[in-house]
Amino acid sequence: MGRTARLVEGRFGRLVLIELVAREPVQAQGDPAVVLQQGGADVAFLNPGEIHIALETSRVLVLHAAGPWLRESFPAVFAAEDAKPFPQPREPITPRIQQLAETLAVEVLNDRFLSAERLEFMLQELLLSIVETYLARRRAASPLWRGSRFEDTRIRRAIQLLRANPNKDLNMDDVASQVGLSRSRFYDLFQLCTGFSPRAYLDMLCVETAISRLASTRQKIAQVAAELGFSAQSNFTRFFLNQVGVPPSKYRRAANAGEQADEPQSDPGSRSS
Repeated sequence: MGRTARLVEGRFGRLVLIELVAREPVQAQGDPAVVLQQGGADVAFLNPGEIHIALETSRVLVLHAAGPWLRESFPAVFAAEDAKPFPQPREPITPRIQQLAETLAVEVLNDRFLSAERLEFMLQELLLSIVETYLARRRAASPLWRGSRFEDTRIRRAIQLLRANPNKDLNMDDVASQVGLSRSRFYDLFQLCTGFSPRAYLDMLCVETAISRLASTRQKIAQVAAELGFSAQSNFTRFFLNQVGVPPSKYRRAANAGEQADEPQSDPGSRSS
């Protein structure tokens, strides 16, 4: 199968960035898979044993999701006895999922900077977005969310508010008020549902947005900093360095170099998460 550019493994399963030629297949094995084509208009969903055929030569990101990881977050959707959790083989991609796919591809290419926590966050966001966007409208609301860590509608609403405005100036007291929770209850529930504090979740969203801007636009770093609510570029640089391990300028250079590389590296970059 195609040329593997990068492979990252963890409790989530396997995340593969691969170059496919036209008519080349990708097969899900014992667990579901999600296929995201770079620049594509659709998301391809594979139930166990199903095959996706590339319609044209392209780079794709394939998540071979581990069953236990899926069931941990959404037991009613990915129950062990449910052999076909995805009702449709293809769905139109949303801007949110497109951004996640592009940022994940950049992160996988720059895997020397990739942390297990940040990868887990983005894949959790991808899974939650897939369930919200493609599955919730096809199933009754109660069974879909029953037993899920994200069962509380107030926390799902809070996540939507954070996504809509990934900005360091966002006031968490206002978010708590908008979803009808006291500040302390909001923090407790959010941590329980997502595994992150609200502030840490917002920081992850800011990093994800920053990486997307650095890799896919020519925005000046000062513009990216201002967009994310930082009063000075130096503050953003310190934040990014603390979160990612390198300054934003170095990450941008590495991302651009990775996109321009035509030849595969001898080491596919497999690492444990």
